[in-house]
Amino acid sequence: MSDDDYLIRPDPLDPKLTERVSGVDQTGTRIETRVTVERALTIFLNSQEIVTAMTINDYPEYLALGYLLNQNMLRADDVVTGIDYDEELAVVVRTKRKTNYEKKLKKKVQTSGCAQGTVFGDLMEALENVTLPQAELRTSWLYALAHAINTTPSLYLEAGAIHGCVLAKEDKPLLYMEDVGRHNAVDKIAGYMFKHRVSAHDKIFYTTGRLTSEMVIKTVRMGIPILVSRSGFTAWGVELARKADLTLVGRARGKRFVALAGEERIVFDQDLRYIEEESAKHRRKAAVHDD
Repeated sequence: MSDDDYLIRPDPLDPKLTERVSGVDQTGTRIETRVTVERALTIFLNSQEIVTAMTINDYPEYLALGYLLNQNMLRADDVVTGIDYDEELAVVVRTKRKTNYEKKLKKKVQTSGCAQGTVFGDLMEALENVTLPQAELRTSWLYALAHAINTTPSLYLEAGAIHGCVLAKEDKPLLYMEDVGRHNAVDKIAGYMFKHRVSAHDKIFYTTGRLTSEMVIKTVRMGIPILVSRSGFTAWGVELARKADLTLVGRARGKRFVALAGEERIVFDQDLRYIEEESAKHRRKAAVHDD
């Protein structure tokens, strides 16, 4: 797969996303290296301030839309009349429907103690009303997809300290988003899908982060039937995936993977004799994306 096949992919050479800094290595030798730049982005829904998120700020409009969708503040049938962004790092999403989430925001502060926390009860309620489509995951797609993602130039390879999420169809990555928080990367993909009306029924969602309950819930809310990760599982993530009939594949590195939910969608069509173990260069995401 060529980089041009992506709808969106990382741009590790964007000067706004990294900075060069100097320091010393383990031998005391002076070195220069690139580090990822994070910025504060405040998201408004109409006239109400909702949250301030730390982000690399490459796609603020998609991040704002996806965050509001995944917090159940923006509905799938809402008409967005405008999105305003300014260089002071604020983005305002305007809708035809009048909105007021003062009670919900108070609840979020009380339950999480953190402005970027999730209103978990609302997400759980949304999970109960979703029926995921029937789909299949061919193991040949899985191996080709992992290879394509791992060999795509990225901010992780350039500077590290970043998470990645990918929306794919069969063995082809379509959207590859990175951010300092894995949920930001998820939200940016959700925002793109909402704005461009991308169907979810035949898609695969790939993440470098752990398969937690919140990652499972967000994938189900997007209507995507298959979730894949290089990393491991949490018990609640597995339980929720089984309840929602989500195919959950983790520890997908080299020849290996483990499916703990929805394994009936998997078609084992790949001869493993022709799959190489993961090289040391691409082993980088195995355990470092577990914040």
